[in-house]
Amino acid sequence: MKLNKTLIGIIAAVVIIGAWAASAYNSMVGVQEDATTALANVQSTYQRRADLIPNLVETVKGYAAHEKQTLEDVVAARSKATQVTLDPTNMTPEKLKEFQQAQGELGSALGRLIAIQENYPDLKANENFRDLQAQLEGTENRINEARNKYNEAVQNYNVVIRSFPKNILSGMFGFSQMTKFEAEAGAEKAPQVKF
Repeated sequence: MKLNKTLIGIIAAVVIIGAWAASAYNSMVGVQEDATTALANVQSTYQRRADLIPNLVETVKGYAAHEKQTLEDVVAARSKATQVTLDPTNMTPEKLKEFQQAQGELGSALGRLIAIQENYPDLKANENFRDLQAQLEGTENRINEARNKYNEAVQNYNVVIRSFPKNILSGMFGFSQMTKFEAEAGAEKAPQVKF
């Protein structure tokens, strides 16, 4: 009789621990999926910007043909930025930094392209250019918002997997910390646009 109570107690403890472990695992999967979805949204927003650029470049080409180098710089930066992708399953701080650097170079090139309008009153008044510029400005805001949401999701994920006792399970099941987006080096200084 005493053996049965002990056996029942052991079985109950195993069931309770198993249920807790399953619940903890599922919650870690949930917050990880939130973070990877947020990362996909960041990449989607950057892709939207990359998709707008050819139209903007073509519009500027019609008005500012001799700004060839600026146009080529934008096209090259766009090409580089679209080649650097992030894989949430194999993301390192170095990969994130490379991605941010490529996107930063594209942003800088776009800034120079937008500044061209000051030298070309007809371009500044062109409806297509104004519409594209407004879309780009909106996209830059979306990028910022998507990056903030990603950072919040990563913070939540990192807290969950690092908090006791889930940190024991996270190590066993291979959940590792994710990296947040950070400000680019020199971001504290206002950009200077020069031609």
